[in-house]
Amino acid sequence: MSKVWVIVRKEWSEVFKNKMVLFAVAFLPLLFTAMPLGILATMRGSGDVSAMSGVSELPSEFSQLCTGLQGAECMQYFLVSQFMMLFMMIPVIIPVTIASYSIVGEKSTRTLEPLLATPVTTLELLGGKALAAALPAVGATWLSFLIFAIGTRVLVDSPAILARLFAPLWLLAIFLVGPLLAIAGVSVAVMVSSRVNDPRVAEQVSALVMIPLIAMLLGQSFGLIYIDETLIIWIALAMFVIDAGLLYFSVQLFQRETILTRWK
Repeated sequence: MSKVWVIVRKEWSEVFKNKMVLFAVAFLPLLFTAMPLGILATMRGSGDVSAMSGVSELPSEFSQLCTGLQGAECMQYFLVSQFMMLFMMIPVIIPVTIASYSIVGEKSTRTLEPLLATPVTTLELLGGKALAAALPAVGATWLSFLIFAIGTRVLVDSPAILARLFAPLWLLAIFLVGPLLAIAGVSVAVMVSSRVNDPRVAEQVSALVMIPLIAMLLGQSFGLIYIDETLIIWIALAMFVIDAGLLYFSVQLFQRETILTRWK
């Protein structure tokens, strides 16, 4: 593990010099947190949410999530729940940006060859790069969620809404599915960056991993799907399997000699 942490520290000292990486790690989580809080503040100021005192307008699939909530509280929680997917996208966007530059950046700066010449196994090398990309993403996600929870408590009158944010549904989504999504994003980015020579191409191709999340966000917005604990558990189980497969293929595709000879 000592070699892995050496690689992690090396990655952080290099990738955070890149302005795009700093933007992804610092600004995007703040943006994704400010957007829902801004909407809540606007709705609170206009009184629209409070005016919706009944649940008859809500989809029937969502009504079961409002057990124990009054009419206005249910409407407020319905609004808050629409933002869950934003916090599930953060642990995908950040590691894709970091991991895309981790290998391709080594190629462009000609530092990958001496790194591969060191007594570091492929698993240790990829493990260090994966941790360097995933840890900031997971940390930023958890911090953003904490800020969102505090802001929600300030903007929403009922403490019952805050209690729902720390119910199993949100905790599973943020603290279990989030890290699993980060691993998937890192694995895809490592596979792509080991095959291309341009960091921008690596980032753009790796960003395709976000398509399912964007589809879920749109589906939730249009009322086509409703995220509950059962769906989150199924997503977590699926991500366990997907992550295992992606990690295996990322190690297999990372061929040290081939990567060196493919430099332009």
